Amino acid sequence: MSNNNTLSKKAFYHGVPWEDAYGYPQGIKVGNSIFVSGQLSHDVAGQIVGPAELDQDGKPADFSMMKLQMETTYANAKKVLESFGATFDNVVEETLFVLDVDAAFAVAKGVRSEAYGTDKPMCASNIIGVSRLAFPTQLIEIAFRAQLEA
Repeated sequence: MSNNNTLSKKAFYHGVPWEDAYGYPQGIKVGNSIFVSGQLSHDVAGQIVGPAELDQDGKPADFSMMKLQMETTYANAKKVLESFGATFDNVVEETLFVLDVDAAFAVAKGVRSEAYGTDKPMCASNIIGVSRLAFPTQLIEIAFRAQLEA
């Protein structure tokens, strides 16, 4: 018996180790909707770009790398969007998960303006302070929803 309710999905992977370890793609396209998993600041080998210095308890002690991590995170998100034929113009919502809201807020305007190509991106945006992210040296993670024209 076949299931006619199965969605046709397309996936994108960066090829980083945690995709297999956790078991997920970086993005999924269903119809004209694109759902981008939380992106972070990593290079093609999966190494954190601009890792935060850690204190003796293994927690970030310095948030000066927030701008570099945020820029790299948007660059990684751009790759996911492009794989589905989208750009930041197609983004309808973004959610920034950050360890330090003040540090993120201080650099977000400039980084977001550069990524979106405008001072007022046309997308809903959330910035949420969290106590921890996946990797100790990680300061930020950003998830996106995008929509293609019908």
